Amino acid sequence: MPHDTSLIGTIVAGLGVAFLMGALAHRLRISPIAGYLLAGVLVGPFTPGFVADTGLALQLAEIGVILLMFGVGLHFSLKDLLSVRKIAVPGAIAQIAVATALGMMLGLWLGWSVEGSAVFGLALSVASTVVLLRALQARDMVETEKGRIAVGWLIVEDLVMVLALVLLPAMFGDRGDEGGSAGLLQSAAIVLLKVIGFGAFMFVIARRVLPWVLHWVAHSGSRELFRLAVLAIALGVAFGAAVIFDVSFALGAFFAGMILGETQLSRRAAEETLPLRDAFAVLFFVSVGMLFDPKVLIEQPGPVIATVAIIVVGKSVAAYALVRAFGHNSGTALTVSVSLAQIGEFSFILAGLGVGLKVLPETGRDLILAGSLLSILFNPILFSLAVKRMRSDEPEEVEAVGVDAPAPCNAGVVLIGYGRVGSHIGSLICGRGEGLTVIEDQKDMAASAREAGATVIVGDATKESILRQAGLDTASTLLIAIPEGVEAGAIVRRARAINPKLVIVARAHSDEEVADLVRRGADHVVMAERETASRMAERAMLTLA
Repeated sequence: MPHDTSLIGTIVAGLGVAFLMGALAHRLRISPIAGYLLAGVLVGPFTPGFVADTGLALQLAEIGVILLMFGVGLHFSLKDLLSVRKIAVPGAIAQIAVATALGMMLGLWLGWSVEGSAVFGLALSVASTVVLLRALQARDMVETEKGRIAVGWLIVEDLVMVLALVLLPAMFGDRGDEGGSAGLLQSAAIVLLKVIGFGAFMFVIARRVLPWVLHWVAHSGSRELFRLAVLAIALGVAFGAAVIFDVSFALGAFFAGMILGETQLSRRAAEETLPLRDAFAVLFFVSVGMLFDPKVLIEQPGPVIATVAIIVVGKSVAAYALVRAFGHNSGTALTVSVSLAQIGEFSFILAGLGVGLKVLPETGRDLILAGSLLSILFNPILFSLAVKRMRSDEPEEVEAVGVDAPAPCNAGVVLIGYGRVGSHIGSLICGRGEGLTVIEDQKDMAASAREAGATVIVGDATKESILRQAGLDTASTLLIAIPEGVEAGAIVRRARAINPKLVIVARAHSDEEVADLVRRGADHVVMAERETASRMAERAMLTLA
């Protein structure tokens, strides 16, 4: 072809093979992440057939990290972050120290230098942003105490890694420099000043400018322009944070999302970026698979097993003990420890830097990549086992995850979604003094529903546990006011299975959605366009009469 198609080929191969492997994994009832990782191995340079561009794949994956952290920031307030600082800061630092020490012991046992072993251990100490957040989001834990501690812990780890990436070249770049100590202190001071400068910029300037820009675009009435503004803010702030302040893309995107999360447009911004977040998150897992050489499993099985053990067992035990030491229950400790039992993007960067500085042997990089892939593969399994353990040990705590009240509700009417449509429905029902239970996954919307007099459950309505918590098995009517047709269909199917006698009323935006909702069990489906046309026609007929 006359044009360079490396980027197109990488995206097509990555998403296409990931879809096939993800579908196969779903059919086998295992985590789709396993399929995405296998897809990366298949299109990577270590297997025959088509080979995607690894460099481009890693850059595309970085976009996924940016968008994912931006989305988390939209649901994560500064108050939430500060509320866990007493455990996240000392806990993360202590866990990094333990994991680094274990990695150093393995490196020294393999005959590496002290410096190389230290870099190896440091690379094993930091968790993957994407894996941790996807695991928490899949179980509606991001906004719980467990999730806030895990995310706060992750932010501290990111800051430590940013410091390490700057100090390593200063420490090992020119070992013959007698002024090495002075240069090291100078580099550390510069890093600290840049981090402080970034924080000051975000909370003094960006906190005023970014919400104003987004509100101005929203008032323009252009959905396309609003979507473009959200993406420009997320990617622009992340890129500027990395280029100007030398902090990570992920950290910059997180703070941009956290600032916009304080505005009333946070829900809309999250919805507009969701499709891209999912697509690029898949490319992240594909990129990890592309870096993996399966031969390392055969050539070095012992060191690979030891590396995975440090990541999955060593880090988890250390994190569990630390969380328990700070007075939290076993459920919280188990969630945080399992969340951190994997490594990802920062580990690859550290490994590459260590090899480039001729401190870490290439064998160390291979072990880090193998440990990353295997730990990411095991993480969903570990999370499922942890959830089962929490259900058996602390059932009352699991039931209350993301929920305002631990006991099932008994309201006759359950409303899902308290946005523009749901809030009008809620005001009409509550205004008549009728009992109403609202399921809403956005804290600001949930607060509005609570003020209106409804019983509120904060959680994902597609989860059967949340529907049962709302008392759906004894309710008479279910009103689905969310605009997403796919999610609404899943809710209808699960609600009908819970309560066959339930009257289900849903909204739709097309004839196809109407047919799908009815097929899944909805009794009545309201399509906005039809209702608007009917009302306008009635008014016109009255005028003519």
